[in-house]
Amino acid sequence: MVVAAVAVASRINLDYYALEPGSAQSVQQYITVPPAKGHPVTHPVLLTDVQIGRVTALTYLYYRLQKDTVLDKVAGVTGGTPPAQLDVQGTLEMTQAEEAAKAAALTRLGYRVSATPAGAVIFGTFPGTPAYSVLSVGDVVTAVNGKATLTALALDHALAGYHSGQTVTLAVRKGGTGAPSPVPVTLKSTVVNLGYNANGKGPYTRVDLGIDPENQVDFTYPFPVKIDVADIGGPSAGLAMTLGVIDALTSGSLTGGRTVAATGTIDAQGDVGPVGGVPQKTVAVENAGASIFLVPPDEYKDAMSKVRPGLKVYAVSTLDQALKILAAHGGTVLPATTTVAAPVAAAG
Repeated sequence: MVVAAVAVASRINLDYYALEPGSAQSVQQYITVPPAKGHPVTHPVLLTDVQIGRVTALTYLYYRLQKDTVLDKVAGVTGGTPPAQLDVQGTLEMTQAEEAAKAAALTRLGYRVSATPAGAVIFGTFPGTPAYSVLSVGDVVTAVNGKATLTALALDHALAGYHSGQTVTLAVRKGGTGAPSPVPVTLKSTVVNLGYNANGKGPYTRVDLGIDPENQVDFTYPFPVKIDVADIGGPSAGLAMTLGVIDALTSGSLTGGRTVAATGTIDAQGDVGPVGGVPQKTVAVENAGASIFLVPPDEYKDAMSKVRPGLKVYAVSTLDQALKILAAHGGTVLPATTTVAAPVAAAG
């Protein structure tokens, strides 16, 4: 009977995810640059992550007793996104972060990087809407009834001219690759739960198609740089990847021989954005022996709540700020250039 009860409890999911300290590992293992341009990296920047697991009736008490583990409501972690889309969204965000990191790093080093609006990438679809069964996360919409939609805002404007009951034909690059193919969709007015609240109950809005689009940008680099982070989803390694590319393409030691960790999103212009799970990430980088941890300003207090002697935490909102801090600690940092990435049209 006890064995049966344990088996049952292990299959009963509670309305929580457990956020635990993950790992802190070298970002350099994921970065490849042309041999003729590369330099040895002896003290690489560390990227860090958070382990997230669904809490069951069997594991609830265990997680509650772990001092560095936090239990968050499912809706607070997912934002109301259907579970089937979460992993794909994480992969899409990581891909976007890798491209932005390359653009930011190469631009900072004085190389010309062009950025071309290439459509509206589907970040999510809402259950019960026309889009849910015909579009997937990662699809890129490039036109509506023959009218080009090179940004998310352009797609919104194009769809605004149609109403529930009408059929529109979208030009879609499935999975974001290949040539666009026609996808007819009949619009239907539907009330959807945006799920932004921690309880997953609202706010609500009415839509005719049911998509969450973002800008798709195609970057052109002066030479090939590959970033391929396996088994980690989301955009939070952006800053670490950017520093890793710079370190690989410059002589000397960017970290000054110190163990440096970083977390934060990055865009092509080098702006650093907020991330989640920073208390758990702070524990991970401390366990890895880091002496410097770069975090976005919004997460500075979260990091300091877990800081131990020997770790210095710095808040950075730009790539240049991160580099100045590393230079102040003995890192080799090239002077900034005036070269900037080409402007990218953004959705409003």
